[in-house]
Amino acid sequence: MAEVGYFSIVLALVLSIYGMIAFLMAIRTKNQALLGSAKGATLAVAFLSTVVSLILIFFLMSGDYSIKYVYEYTSRDLPGFYRFSAWWAGNSGSLLLWLFLLSWYTVIVAYSRKGKLMAPYASGILLFNSAFFLFVLAFLTNPFERVSGWYPGAIVSAGAGMNPMLQNPGMVIHPVTTYLGYVGFTIPFAYGMTALITKNAGDEWIRITRRWTILAWLFLSLGNLSGAQWAYMELGWGGYWGWDPVENASLLPWLTGTAFLHSVMIQERKDMLKVWNLALVTITYVLTLFGTFLVRSGILTSVHAFGSNELGRYFLVFTVLMLAIGIILIVKRSAFLTQGRSFEAFLSKESSFLINNLVLVGLAFAVLLGTIFPIISEAVRGVKVSVGAPFFNTVSAPLGLALFILMGICPLIAWRKATPKSLLDNFLLPTVLTAVAILDIFLLGIRKPYALAGYGIAAFCISTILLEIIQGTRVRKRLTGESFLMAIVTLLMRNRRRHGGYIIHLGMVLMLIAITGSHTYNLDLTKTVKIGETLEIGSYKLTYNHLSQKDLGDSRQVVYAALSVYDRYSGRLLGVVEPQKVFYPTSDQPSTEVGLRTTLKEDLYIVLADWQKDRSATFKIFINPLIAWLWIGGYVLIFGTIFALWPGRGSQSGAHYLRRQDVIKERVEGVV
Repeated sequence: MAEVGYFSIVLALVLSIYGMIAFLMAIRTKNQALLGSAKGATLAVAFLSTVVSLILIFFLMSGDYSIKYVYEYTSRDLPGFYRFSAWWAGNSGSLLLWLFLLSWYTVIVAYSRKGKLMAPYASGILLFNSAFFLFVLAFLTNPFERVSGWYPGAIVSAGAGMNPMLQNPGMVIHPVTTYLGYVGFTIPFAYGMTALITKNAGDEWIRITRRWTILAWLFLSLGNLSGAQWAYMELGWGGYWGWDPVENASLLPWLTGTAFLHSVMIQERKDMLKVWNLALVTITYVLTLFGTFLVRSGILTSVHAFGSNELGRYFLVFTVLMLAIGIILIVKRSAFLTQGRSFEAFLSKESSFLINNLVLVGLAFAVLLGTIFPIISEAVRGVKVSVGAPFFNTVSAPLGLALFILMGICPLIAWRKATPKSLLDNFLLPTVLTAVAILDIFLLGIRKPYALAGYGIAAFCISTILLEIIQGTRVRKRLTGESFLMAIVTLLMRNRRRHGGYIIHLGMVLMLIAITGSHTYNLDLTKTVKIGETLEIGSYKLTYNHLSQKDLGDSRQVVYAALSVYDRYSGRLLGVVEPQKVFYPTSDQPSTEVGLRTTLKEDLYIVLADWQKDRSATFKIFINPLIAWLWIGGYVLIFGTIFALWPGRGSQSGAHYLRRQDVIKERVEGVV
């Protein structure tokens, strides 16, 4: 069966190359039969990628350890849930997952009824991507390679086992959603290049790819969120984002993709920023490839990476090639793309969107520079100089706050040109509410500058969002006579694209509140205590009760400590927390299972770091304020994206809707 799997990979490679050529010939000759054959090739490639995936999954689930990939990432005692997730645990399997997703995305594009003139070009570009991944699977990292020394009839009785850190639900969700985001951004890139090739200067490619772009951004957001949750619960260092190179690799396309989602609104409405949008979609796509290169090249050290220098070189060449193609096409068509309007005033919504884009791209560039600086330093000086979290925090904090300021300002500024009177009318109430909020925060004892800035900006953003919705609801209520509740529901539903964006912004503001609190008022303590002794940190008093061991029944052994948690001032018992170390038979190093007591106010986060024969134990204890709001905000963001994307009335408000609203106040948009 392994031979069938490998043959399917080679056959899919041949068919993807044929499909590319057939699409090209069909476009030139306008031969419908050849076009149908090319579409059939995309379907055949998708079918074969499914066959290959099913064969690999069968080997993983059945435990055929003669297959090197199965041997390296599974073992007999591994639960079936994680046997399946081993599909994407290593290089070969994860690239196969990427191919599987990309091939079916290509089928959807090839057979789509939208943009029939553009679909053949885009399908050819997508097949070119598939051909690269098939080439890699066929000749560089064959998922069906046998273990060294294997011969027909030989039996390999056990596997090396999966990395314990990957045996976590978060690492089942995180890679899949991240790949869905990565692969999803290939679609708008393909259509963007098609627009350049066909000299289509309009916004048709944007309309076709809007849902694809939002879906890709949604999955990448979910991937980053689940990755942060995994890091928080599994790595035992008390944080959720450590600026690891692979973390940064998934953040970079999210930042530029966010910029792209905002800037295409300007092209839809004002026929502007055409070159900029094509540059952004190219950069975003290339960054997804660059992230894959970082994970697989072994060039940077990361807890997430599984590197191969040979594979990394091929990915680097492909990444540079696709970047070069994008740049050449944009440069060749730049004069053709400069048609459209220009900015009429600095104080306008258009300008605020552009500044928002520049800050997002600037932040992405800073993160990229910090991530690849060790590579640059080694190439220039021969010494690999690492860039740590302090650099990223120092750079990202002011840029991040600037983004949130713009998030609050943008709804308050009119399109085309803002007048002094409109600025005063729109900014007065949010500014007053923000000043009151900052004063209250100050009186509560929050005095650190970054905390005051973060909470103040959050208050400003929340006030602008709520005021927009409340005032729109009041206008609708006055015009229609509906009840306030019915008016607000109808308002939200009639323009879900617009108000879904507000929900997304609200989720991000909640995340800002959590990030501000966890970075400015966090506490930590490392201390060794004996049974019966106590520790004090913040408002907590902890008593170390006992250290015990238990067998989980699946060859795993657990060493755990029990600590009673009391309110330090009232003496009230709040609960018992049990941090653990889990030992796996296939790994020399135990995994960490943190003891966690979480409330909306803060997390009490306890790690069992070490213990001695006399049962004394060393604990690392963290108090992380407002962390729960990070996860709440993240899922509010996800909900807002789904709300805006869900098909039906209110999700399709595009340029025609927006241009009609130029004749009325911005605040009444979506009401009448």
